Amino acid sequence: MDLRKVLRHELIKTYNGAEWLKRKTQYKQTTFEIICVGNELLIGKVVNTNANWLAKMITEIGGFVRRITDVRDDLSEISSVVREGLKRGTDWIITSGGLGPTFDDMTLNGVAKAIRRPLKLNKQAYQMILEKYKDMFERGILKSLEITPERRKMAELPAGAIPLRNRVGTAPGVLIKFGRQRIACLPGVPAELMDIFENELLPIIQKSIKRVCAIERTLIAKDVIESALAPVIKELVSKYPAIYIKSHPKGRESGVSIIELHLTATAPSPEKIEKEMEQVVQELKEKIAALGGTTEQ
Repeated sequence: MDLRKVLRHELIKTYNGAEWLKRKTQYKQTTFEIICVGNELLIGKVVNTNANWLAKMITEIGGFVRRITDVRDDLSEISSVVREGLKRGTDWIITSGGLGPTFDDMTLNGVAKAIRRPLKLNKQAYQMILEKYKDMFERGILKSLEITPERRKMAELPAGAIPLRNRVGTAPGVLIKFGRQRIACLPGVPAELMDIFENELLPIIQKSIKRVCAIERTLIAKDVIESALAPVIKELVSKYPAIYIKSHPKGRESGVSIIELHLTATAPSPEKIEKEMEQVVQELKEKIAALGGTTEQ
């Protein structure tokens, strides 16, 4: 592909995205940052499905994910990225990974360093872990009930933290209040992360989240290229500032270009925004037809 076309393509997307982001903040959505900890994420060994799942869940309840960051199992890196998120004024910082018993599970150390609080043995977390090991011992999975330093480590939380029950695994999740901001630390094992988020964390988030309506639509455009669609998208997002249109080229099928158009909108109430969304979809269909293309929903 010609370099000038690539640069123009990225400039269009950057401009539209930046303008929409500025408009979107008028609804004062609750902001989130997701921090995923683990060397395995940065060497390509593991695909970060946790971030994808969390972002979807947060968006569905009306939250606004500002950024997703992957960091290594490194104390300085973890504390630095948590501190930066807090400085940005993010309402919720959610971490995944690094809560286990091994030497490189250091997320809680990094968070404690970022907020300048000591790690302390949390009695409630300790009891949760003890119950888990007792159950495994009784089922013959463990040979000893001894709470070793490695097992005790999972109950050492930043001062003032609240443990979140882990029904699937052993290490509890952690909730920390930091002024008006919140930090939630979840395990990296997907099943454990999902369990704690859905059963423990989500009800807490829903009580604090600013109420907005978030809707989305998908439209498939065929036989029209993205550069021809770019001015159409720009015109519509200017005309309807509450709606963001993201184009995703999907290549060609039988020689016909295919572009997925993902439309998202956020507003205080559903009535007006749903009507506006349908209007945008209809105008998109008409403009794509005028360009010689076809659409599918």
